[in-house]
Parts: sequence; C-alpha cells; structure tokens
Amino acid sequence: MYERGDDLLAHRDRFPILRETTYLINHSLGAMPAAAAERVAEYARVWAERGIRAWGEGWWAMPLTVGDQIGRIVGAPPGSVTMHQNVTIAEAIVLSCFRLEPPRNRIVYEAGNFPSVRYLYQAHAARGAEIVVCPDDAGVLEAIDERTLLVPITHVLFKTGEIQRVEPIVQRAREAGALVVLDAYQSAGIVPLDVTELDVDFAVGGSVKWLCGGPGAAWLYVRPELAAELEPALVGWQAHARPFAFEPELEYAEGAARFLTGTPNVPALYAATAGYDVIEEAGVERIRRRSLEQTSLLTRLLEAAGFEVGSVRDPDRRGGTVTVRTPEFAAVHAELAERGILCDHRPDVGLRLGPHFYNGDDELEHAVAQIAEIVETGAYERHLGAVATH
Repeated sequence: MYERGDDLLAHRDRFPILRETTYLINHSLGAMPAAAAERVAEYARVWAERGIRAWGEGWWAMPLTVGDQIGRIVGAPPGSVTMHQNVTIAEAIVLSCFRLEPPRNRIVYEAGNFPSVRYLYQAHAARGAEIVVCPDDAGVLEAIDERTLLVPITHVLFKTGEIQRVEPIVQRAREAGALVVLDAYQSAGIVPLDVTELDVDFAVGGSVKWLCGGPGAAWLYVRPELAAELEPALVGWQAHARPFAFEPELEYAEGAARFLTGTPNVPALYAATAGYDVIEEAGVERIRRRSLEQTSLLTRLLEAAGFEVGSVRDPDRRGGTVTVRTPEFAAVHAELAERGILCDHRPDVGLRLGPHFYNGDDELEHAVAQIAEIVETGAYERHLGAVATH
C-alpha cells in the first residue's frame, strides 16, 4: 500500500499546470514538467551559440542516447532503443522489414488496438497482408498459427485501461514462429514493464502520456538478436554505417541504429528527457503502487455516487485509467473542463479519468463530487448542442 513516507506528492511542484487545474488526463497528455521549458531553452541556446557544431556535440546521437534512458525505464539493454516521431512510424519501420507473402503473411491483433496502429496494418492488406482482428487477448492467443508473421498487441488498452495478458501470447508466438510487437504507450511510466523479461521481439511507445515527455518523441525497442539481422526498408541516412561519408549505396549500421530514419527531431528529444528524469526519480514501481490506490479510490467514490464504472476490478489487470458512464458524458466532460477539471471521453466507455503520481486524493474526491453535482443539477445540458455538432 501507499505510505506517507513514500510521498510522491513531493514532485508536484515540478508541474506548473497543477496549480490551476485538476489534471486527470495523464492517459492522454501527461502534465509538462517545468524542466521541459528549460530543456527547450537549452536547445535554443546550443543552436544559437554552437550552430552546426552541435551535431557533433550530441545532437546527432540523441536518438540513441535518449533511447538508452527509455531503455532504463522499460527494461531494455543499452543500445536497443531508438527514438522516432511517433508510434505509427516506429511500427512502420518494423513492418518494412518483412515481405508480406504467403505462407507467412498474417498479422493478428486485438479489436481494442489503437486506431492509428490498426490503420497502418490495414493499409498493407492491399500489399499482401492478411489481417486478423480478434475480440480480445484470448482471441489473439487462439488465432496465432504457422501463417502468422506479426502480432502487434497492446499492453494496456487505450479505451478501458485494461492490462492484456502478454506472456501467453509471446509464448504462443514463439512456438508458431511469429514475432510480437508490443505497444506500451499506455503502460510505460505507470505500469512496470520489462521488455527483456517479457521476451517480446519489438516494443513501441511514446512520451505524450504517462512519461510526461510531450509529443514528437516515440521509441522503438528491437530485440538485440533480431536487430543484428533485420533490414528495414523504411530507412534513412542515420541508419547508414557511415552516414557522413554520403555513399550512394546503402550499408546498414550495426544493431538498433539501422532502425533510424532521417534527421532526428532534436527539440522534442530535449523536451522529453525532462519527463523521463522525473519518472526515473520517482520509480515506476512506486508510481504503480500509488496508481492502484488512486484508481481504487476513484472506483469507490464513483460507485458510491451511483455511477457505473467500466474499469477492470482486478488490480493485476487494471492500468492507470478509470472509465465511468454518465448521462451525456461528452456534455459532462465539457462542463468539467469549464470548472478546471481536465479529463476526456471515448465512444462506448464514457469519461476517462487518469490520475498520476502528482495528484492528491483531495483532487479525486473533488472531481467525483463535481461529476455528481453536474449530473444531478443537469448543468451539462447547456453543452448538449455544442457537443452534438463538435
């Protein structure tokens, strides 16, 4: 259980937005650490003062050096994680390593997979991929066979916050000769994750959510044994063995570097490390303990107020988000925002509330009291026309 001696609220002052809002939308965009502004200013200073020399003084290597920091958070060995613009690009690089030809051209994933990822694989149906969409993780486990090439599954489902059963899927994929791509966007930073121990072939994630790193800094882990042999077709000059030789023919770099593309997104990487620093300092195990206490409290408060909670009850299967159904939840969300309570909503599940380690219990109590008051008084009704046309 969470102990006051293990007080993660000591980090609260590092996040400016918490002074003005009840910030319960960390599953969508984590609060910005004040240090992120300092890092971006540092990027601007280096650019202004060092100019082109900055590439050789750290900028060029950032997709790997920042990747190593992510590696410490997700259990990846040094030199196995590269940084990219977003998860779609990261998974597209993985996909580009393979010919989508029978007899092994099946791609199997669950229906709850994030749409951007689903779109990527669907687009490759015209290029030879056979797409198999399963209702849940149990369905994925059953569908994997000797025709399966890739199993791009989600660690924590974005709509419901449910933790999927990854281990049996990885085992079944190994038996069938398939490769697992684990999307850890909704777990990294709040649910303990060790990609080496899980023995996944690839893992992807981003910094927008629980890592508090902002947009433009996604990551790709490739199992070192695979990285030594795969040759991605989505490639750029950073992936060349000697990029500054400007050779006309491609020769892949060694290891994870061959999964890089073009010139890196340097300012986003500067900004993202501020969030990673806080997560490393706080520790994901501690954050997870606190998260379980927070989601349990939210569930109790919401049910006591008479609402239907859709989140998983089993703490071993519950991520950092609590979902709750209210009447006209889009309008309730709009009224909450006007009252300085930031959350969001998704079709089929209702409101999503995502507290992080810097949120206090009083904020959770306040949010639930406001939801109850908004519904009881009908305060949400004035937003009905606006949300219907949004």
